[in-house]
Amino acid sequence: MAQEKELRIIVDNRERDLSIIEGLSSNGVDITFAQLPVGDYIVSDRICIERKTVGDFENSIIDNRLFEQVSRLNESFTKPMLLIEGEDDFRLGNNVIVGTMLRLYTDYNLQMLRSDSKEQTVSILSKVAEREQVQENREPRLLGLKKAYSTDQWQLLILGSMPGVGPKLARNLISHFKSIRNVVNASAEELQEVDKIGKKKAIRINEILDSEFGSGETAT
Repeated sequence: MAQEKELRIIVDNRERDLSIIEGLSSNGVDITFAQLPVGDYIVSDRICIERKTVGDFENSIIDNRLFEQVSRLNESFTKPMLLIEGEDDFRLGNNVIVGTMLRLYTDYNLQMLRSDSKEQTVSILSKVAEREQVQENREPRLLGLKKAYSTDQWQLLILGSMPGVGPKLARNLISHFKSIRNVVNASAEELQEVDKIGKKKAIRINEILDSEFGSGETAT
Protein backbone atom coordinates (compact mmCIF):
# COMPACT_ATOMS: atom_id res chain seq x y z
CA MET A 1 0.00 0.00 0.00
CA ALA A 2 1.40 3.40 -1.02
CA GLN A 3 2.31 5.74 1.80
CA GLU A 4 -0.31 8.45 2.32
CA LYS A 5 0.97 11.70 0.95
CA GLU A 6 -0.51 15.15 0.38
CA LEU A 7 -0.89 15.83 -3.32
CA ARG A 8 -0.02 19.21 -4.80
CA ILE A 9 -0.97 20.81 -8.09
CA ILE A 10 0.32 24.13 -9.41
CA VAL A 11 -2.61 25.99 -10.98
CA ASP A 12 -2.36 28.92 -13.36
CA ASN A 13 -3.52 31.98 -11.44
CA ARG A 14 -5.74 33.02 -14.34
CA GLU A 15 -7.89 29.93 -13.80
CA ARG A 16 -11.30 31.32 -12.83
CA ASP A 17 -13.27 28.08 -12.56
CA LEU A 18 -13.83 27.93 -8.82
CA SER A 19 -15.68 24.60 -9.04
CA ILE A 20 -12.51 22.83 -10.20
CA ILE A 21 -10.31 24.58 -7.65
CA GLU A 22 -12.79 23.76 -4.85
CA GLY A 23 -13.15 20.19 -6.12
CA LEU A 24 -9.40 19.62 -6.01
CA SER A 25 -9.21 21.08 -2.51
CA SER A 26 -12.07 18.83 -1.39
CA ASN A 27 -10.09 15.86 -2.74
CA GLY A 28 -7.24 16.80 -0.42
CA VAL A 29 -5.07 18.41 -3.10
CA ASP A 30 -2.91 21.33 -1.96
CA ILE A 31 -3.28 24.13 -4.51
CA THR A 32 -0.38 26.43 -5.34
CA PHE A 33 -1.05 29.35 -7.68
CA ALA A 34 1.44 30.75 -10.16
CA GLN A 35 1.35 32.53 -13.50
CA LEU A 36 2.20 29.62 -15.75
CA PRO A 37 3.96 30.36 -19.05
CA VAL A 38 2.21 27.33 -20.57
CA GLY A 39 -0.68 25.08 -19.59
CA ASP A 40 -3.17 25.22 -16.74
CA TYR A 41 -2.14 22.55 -14.23
CA ILE A 42 1.35 21.28 -13.39
CA VAL A 43 1.10 17.91 -11.66
CA SER A 44 4.78 16.86 -11.78
CA ASP A 45 8.14 17.95 -13.14
CA ARG A 46 7.27 16.31 -16.46
CA ILE A 47 3.48 16.63 -16.81
CA CYS A 48 1.57 19.83 -17.46
CA ILE A 49 -2.09 19.68 -18.47
CA GLU A 50 -3.83 22.18 -20.73
CA ARG A 51 -7.59 22.12 -20.12
CA LYS A 52 -10.03 23.15 -22.83
CA THR A 53 -13.77 22.85 -23.09
CA VAL A 54 -15.06 21.36 -26.34
CA GLY A 55 -15.88 24.89 -27.52
CA ASP A 56 -12.43 26.22 -26.57
CA PHE A 57 -10.79 23.33 -28.39
CA GLU A 58 -12.71 23.98 -31.59
CA ASN A 59 -12.16 27.73 -31.43
CA SER A 60 -8.42 27.23 -30.98
CA ILE A 61 -8.41 25.07 -34.12
CA ILE A 62 -10.35 27.70 -36.09
CA ASP A 63 -8.14 30.65 -35.10
CA ASN A 64 -4.89 28.63 -35.36
CA ARG A 65 -3.93 29.08 -31.69
CA LEU A 66 -3.93 25.40 -30.82
CA PHE A 67 -0.69 24.22 -32.40
CA GLU A 68 1.28 27.25 -31.16
CA GLN A 69 0.06 26.58 -27.61
CA VAL A 70 0.81 22.88 -27.87
CA SER A 71 4.26 23.53 -29.33
CA ARG A 72 5.23 25.63 -26.28
CA LEU A 73 3.77 22.99 -23.96
CA ASN A 74 5.82 20.29 -25.67
CA GLU A 75 9.00 22.35 -25.42
CA SER A 76 8.53 22.83 -21.65
CA PHE A 77 7.44 19.35 -20.50
CA THR A 78 8.40 15.85 -21.53
CA LYS A 79 4.85 14.50 -21.08
CA PRO A 80 2.42 17.29 -22.04
CA MET A 81 -1.30 16.55 -21.87
CA LEU A 82 -4.45 18.11 -23.29
CA LEU A 83 -7.71 17.54 -21.43
CA ILE A 84 -10.86 18.25 -23.44
CA GLU A 85 -13.91 18.77 -21.24
CA GLY A 86 -17.56 18.47 -22.26
CA GLU A 87 -19.91 16.26 -24.19
CA ASP A 88 -19.02 15.12 -27.71
CA ASP A 89 -21.06 17.81 -29.46
CA PHE A 90 -18.33 19.02 -31.81
CA ARG A 91 -19.40 21.53 -34.46
CA LEU A 92 -16.44 20.80 -36.70
CA GLY A 93 -16.49 17.72 -38.92
CA ASN A 94 -15.25 14.39 -37.64
CA ASN A 95 -12.35 14.41 -40.14
CA VAL A 96 -11.12 17.74 -38.74
CA ILE A 97 -11.36 16.63 -35.10
CA VAL A 98 -9.74 13.23 -35.65
CA GLY A 99 -7.07 14.70 -37.94
CA THR A 100 -6.22 17.33 -35.34
CA MET A 101 -5.96 14.78 -32.54
CA LEU A 102 -3.72 12.54 -34.62
CA ARG A 103 -1.43 15.44 -35.45
CA LEU A 104 -1.26 16.47 -31.78
CA TYR A 105 -0.20 12.95 -30.83
CA THR A 106 2.23 12.22 -33.66
CA ASP A 107 3.82 15.67 -34.13
CA TYR A 108 3.75 17.02 -30.58
CA ASN A 109 3.86 13.93 -28.33
CA LEU A 110 0.63 15.15 -26.73
CA GLN A 111 -1.45 12.76 -24.64
CA MET A 112 -5.19 13.36 -25.02
CA LEU A 113 -7.58 13.10 -22.06
CA ARG A 114 -11.38 13.32 -22.26
CA SER A 115 -13.71 14.47 -19.53
CA ASP A 116 -17.50 14.62 -19.62
CA SER A 117 -17.81 17.15 -16.80
CA LYS A 118 -15.96 19.38 -14.34
CA GLU A 119 -16.39 16.68 -11.70
CA GLN A 120 -14.64 14.17 -13.93
CA THR A 121 -11.92 16.74 -14.68
CA VAL A 122 -11.25 17.03 -10.94
CA SER A 123 -11.04 13.24 -10.67
CA ILE A 124 -8.64 12.97 -13.62
CA LEU A 125 -6.35 15.73 -12.33
CA SER A 126 -6.27 14.15 -8.88
CA LYS A 127 -5.49 10.67 -10.26
CA VAL A 128 -2.71 11.91 -12.55
CA ALA A 129 -1.19 13.82 -9.62
CA GLU A 130 -1.43 10.73 -7.40
CA ARG A 131 0.25 8.52 -9.97
CA GLU A 132 3.08 10.99 -10.56
CA GLN A 133 3.68 12.10 -6.98
CA VAL A 134 2.98 8.89 -5.04
CA GLN A 135 3.92 6.10 -7.44
CA GLU A 136 6.64 7.88 -9.42
CA ASN A 137 7.80 10.26 -6.66
CA ARG A 138 7.82 13.21 -9.08
CA GLU A 139 6.89 16.61 -7.63
CA PRO A 140 5.44 19.61 -9.50
CA ARG A 141 8.04 22.33 -9.90
CA LEU A 142 8.13 25.90 -11.08
CA LEU A 143 10.41 28.74 -10.02
CA GLY A 144 8.94 31.86 -8.46
CA LEU A 145 5.85 30.24 -6.96
CA LYS A 146 3.10 32.13 -5.22
CA LYS A 147 1.69 30.00 -2.42
CA ALA A 148 -1.79 31.49 -2.81
CA TYR A 149 -3.76 34.41 -4.10
CA SER A 150 -3.53 37.65 -2.17
CA THR A 151 -6.70 38.90 -0.47
CA ASP A 152 -7.18 41.41 -3.31
CA GLN A 153 -6.89 38.66 -5.91
CA TRP A 154 -9.41 36.45 -4.10
CA GLN A 155 -11.87 39.34 -3.90
CA LEU A 156 -11.59 39.98 -7.63
CA LEU A 157 -11.85 36.26 -8.38
CA ILE A 158 -15.02 35.86 -6.29
CA LEU A 159 -16.79 38.90 -7.75
CA GLY A 160 -15.52 38.24 -11.27
CA SER A 161 -16.97 34.73 -11.28
CA MET A 162 -20.54 36.06 -11.28
CA PRO A 163 -22.33 36.03 -14.65
CA GLY A 164 -22.02 39.34 -16.47
CA VAL A 165 -19.36 40.72 -14.14
CA GLY A 166 -15.86 39.66 -15.19
CA PRO A 167 -12.48 41.03 -14.05
CA LYS A 168 -12.94 44.71 -15.02
CA LEU A 169 -16.36 45.11 -13.47
CA ALA A 170 -15.23 43.19 -10.38
CA ARG A 171 -12.50 45.77 -9.89
CA ASN A 172 -15.03 48.59 -10.31
CA LEU A 173 -17.27 47.00 -7.67
CA ILE A 174 -14.58 46.40 -5.07
CA SER A 175 -13.06 49.85 -5.66
CA HIS A 176 -16.44 51.49 -5.10
CA PHE A 177 -17.71 49.43 -2.15
CA LYS A 178 -14.31 48.59 -0.59
CA SER A 179 -15.33 45.05 0.48
CA ILE A 180 -17.32 42.07 -0.77
CA ARG A 181 -19.62 42.35 2.24
CA ASN A 182 -20.55 45.87 1.17
CA VAL A 183 -21.25 44.63 -2.36
CA VAL A 184 -23.50 41.90 -0.99
CA ASN A 185 -25.39 44.38 1.18
CA ALA A 186 -25.82 46.95 -1.61
CA SER A 187 -29.24 47.56 -3.11
CA ALA A 188 -29.83 47.49 -6.86
CA GLU A 189 -29.93 51.30 -6.81
CA GLU A 190 -26.58 51.47 -5.02
CA LEU A 191 -25.03 48.98 -7.44
CA GLN A 192 -26.03 51.24 -10.33
CA GLU A 193 -23.71 53.92 -8.94
CA VAL A 194 -20.82 51.78 -10.20
CA ASP A 195 -19.59 52.50 -13.72
CA LYS A 196 -20.88 50.00 -16.34
CA ILE A 197 -23.66 48.63 -14.11
CA GLY A 198 -27.13 49.37 -15.39
CA LYS A 199 -30.50 48.55 -13.85
CA LYS A 200 -30.82 45.11 -15.46
CA LYS A 201 -27.35 43.99 -14.38
CA ALA A 202 -27.79 45.38 -10.86
CA ILE A 203 -31.05 43.45 -10.43
CA ARG A 204 -29.41 40.25 -11.75
CA ILE A 205 -26.48 40.60 -9.33
CA ASN A 206 -28.91 40.99 -6.43
CA GLU A 207 -30.89 37.95 -7.60
CA ILE A 208 -27.75 35.81 -7.60
CA LEU A 209 -26.68 37.03 -4.15
CA ASP A 210 -30.18 36.65 -2.64
CA SER A 211 -31.23 33.30 -4.16
CA GLU A 212 -31.27 30.27 -1.89
CA PHE A 213 -28.82 27.53 -2.80
CA GLY A 214 -30.48 24.64 -4.62
CA SER A 215 -33.18 26.78 -6.22
CA GLY A 216 -32.28 25.27 -9.60
CA GLU A 217 -32.17 28.61 -11.40
CA THR A 218 -29.75 29.00 -14.29
CA ALA A 219 -27.51 32.10 -14.15
CA THR A 220 -26.93 33.85 -17.47
